[in-house]
Order: sequence, then structure tokens, then C-alpha cells
Amino acid sequence: MERHCGMDWLRIGAFGLLIFYHIGMVFVPWGFQVKTAQPADWVAVPMLLTNAWRLTLLFVVSGYASRALFAKSASVRSFLGNRNTRLLLPLLFGMAVIVPPQSWVELTTQHGYTRSFAWFFTSDYFRFGTLDGIILPTWNHLWFVVYLWVYTLALAALLALPRLAGAQAAFDRAFAGLRVLWVPIAWLLVFNLLLFRRTEDTHDLFHDGVAHLAYFPAFLFGFGLAGSKPAMAALARLWRPSAVLAIAGYLIVASVEIAYPGFAMPSKPIAALYHVAREVQCWASIAALIGIAERFWNSDTAWQPMLTEAVFPFYIIHQTVIVVAEYWLRPLQIGPVAEFAILVPVTVAGCWAFYLTGRQIAWLRPMIGLRRRPHRDSSDVPAPELRSA
Repeated sequence: MERHCGMDWLRIGAFGLLIFYHIGMVFVPWGFQVKTAQPADWVAVPMLLTNAWRLTLLFVVSGYASRALFAKSASVRSFLGNRNTRLLLPLLFGMAVIVPPQSWVELTTQHGYTRSFAWFFTSDYFRFGTLDGIILPTWNHLWFVVYLWVYTLALAALLALPRLAGAQAAFDRAFAGLRVLWVPIAWLLVFNLLLFRRTEDTHDLFHDGVAHLAYFPAFLFGFGLAGSKPAMAALARLWRPSAVLAIAGYLIVASVEIAYPGFAMPSKPIAALYHVAREVQCWASIAALIGIAERFWNSDTAWQPMLTEAVFPFYIIHQTVIVVAEYWLRPLQIGPVAEFAILVPVTVAGCWAFYLTGRQIAWLRPMIGLRRRPHRDSSDVPAPELRSA
């Protein structure tokens, strides 16, 4: 496979949006590990701009990246071994070291927990049970890594099946032309609205069935798209109508939220309109972004290799930085505008510090999602920095 710089930029942008979205979670009246003193309903309106599609897009670009990794692997077994190392080590490290401050802040600020973090970490966090309804230990935002690992296992099982040679050709036919737009929209409408009533994702691997019906096909779509010129060409050609459809879906979703804050739908027809518009917005936004990436972003810059490598470490650490920073900002009573103005640069600086420090420590690199540095003699010329997929 040839490297697609546009999809690299889309992956970088998707994780960047996720970080800013989680900063927004501090200020919107939705559940989160820490909240500002007075969350505002209006914050939901800009949040809904990406709420419908941000996670589905992450699984699409992850599937695309998995195809590139599989193309470099000697076999299905080596591909799976690589993914096990690159996903499970950061997951376990994150659950043991990165996530505990989030749970402590949540218990302290929302459940009246009075013990110090040191006590919590040594006595309560590894209880393998619940504390005030919170599961400990937990993965919090690292649920994405868990789902991605399970989907990779399922993908590896599919790749090991005989008579799979015609799968790519079938994908090309299924998603050629306008079908690349309306087939996924139809899937989302049927499974999220008609057959099942998808509400909020649980992030519980074994009790999140309807979410799996959206995320796993998105992951497989990304894997198939990486080898499909017809589907990619269709997305590039349809990016304008896709963008119009996405904007129309968002305007409906935002209008309903403005009229009825907090998802307080007054009738079934309005609720149905909201959910249909949301599913249309979801896939139309993804289709438009992939088309734009194909048309306009498929070029490299000096910064892209580092940013491509940095996104996974950024993802691992960002939510802990946000939660801990807001925990210290809350008692200052400086107001949400000042808190936001401080949270953004602090989060960005914390992510960069985590990545730049971690990449220099050999044993820590695989813990934060980076490849191990290759062993070389002192006489060797230093190799360029390796990319992280």
C-alpha cells in the first residue's frame, strides 16, 4: 500500500477534535469525571457539531491504518501480534497509571470521597469492584482501545478465513458511486433506529451491543476503503453534497437542542426527526471529511511524521490532564471562560510534555503506544524517527 497523507491528516484531526471535545465536556451539563461549577446548556450546541460522528470516524481511520499495517505484515499472526503489543500494553499501563487520577477526582468532586489520592491509589483503586457505583479499576476514555483490540481480533479471524479473495471486489461494488453515501446511512438508520433504539453508549464491552453494530462496521469499512479505488474516488467526487447533507443534519439537531435543551423532546415526531438527522449527519460528515482528505490533504509536511506518531500518546494522557487541571481550577472560582482559556493550553502542553518525554525513555515507549527503538551499534547512523500507526 502507498501511504495516504490525507488519511494521516484526517487521523490527526480526528484525535485533535476528540481532545477539544473532552475539554468541552467540562462545561456542558452531560456526565463527565469533573465539571465546572455552573455548566451551561448552550455549550451543547457547538458540541453537537461533532458529537454524532467523532467516534465513528475514529474507527474508520483506525480500520484504514490497520489495512496499512496488515500490508506490511508477513502473516495474519504477525499482524495480530503487532496489534496486541501496540494496544494491550498502553491499555494496561493506562488503566494502572494514567486513569486513576480521573476516578479519584470524580469520587472527590461528585461523591464526597475524602481520602487522599495516595490512599485511594494504594487501598481503593485496585479493589476490582465498585465504590459509590464507580467500577474500579476502570478504563474510562481508554474504552476505545479495548473496542479497537476486540475488533482487531475479529478482523484477524476474518482474514484467516479461506476464499476471502473476492471480498475486496465485493466491497468495491457495494460502495461504488452514490452507494458509498446512502448504504452506510441506511445501515445506521436501520440498526440504530428501526431495529434497536440506540441511546447513550455504555462503553461496557459486553453491554454495548448497538454501539458495536455501528463501530465495528465502521472499522471494517475503513479496512476495505484502504484497498478500494472506486469507493475513495466516489467519496472524493461527492464531498460537496456530503458536506451539504452533513450541515443540514447538524442544523436540525442543533435547532432541536436549542428549542428543547437537554434532549427534552416534547413528542415522538420531533424525537424521530432529531435521531434521523443525527444519523444522516454522522455518515455524511465522515464521507465529506474523507473526500476532502483525498482531494486536498494528500500531501506531506515536515510536521506530519511527528504529529502522526504523537496522536496516540496524546490520546492516552489528554483526559487525565483535563480532569486534574479542572480539579485545581474549580476552587479558584474564576468562571468558565477563564477556566476554558487555561484548560486549552494546559492540556496541549501536558500532551506534548508526555509525548516528548516518553519517546526518549526506551522502556516507556511501548507503554504509551510507540514502537520500540531498534537496537543498533554505536557506529550506526541514527535512523529517522519511526511513525506510530
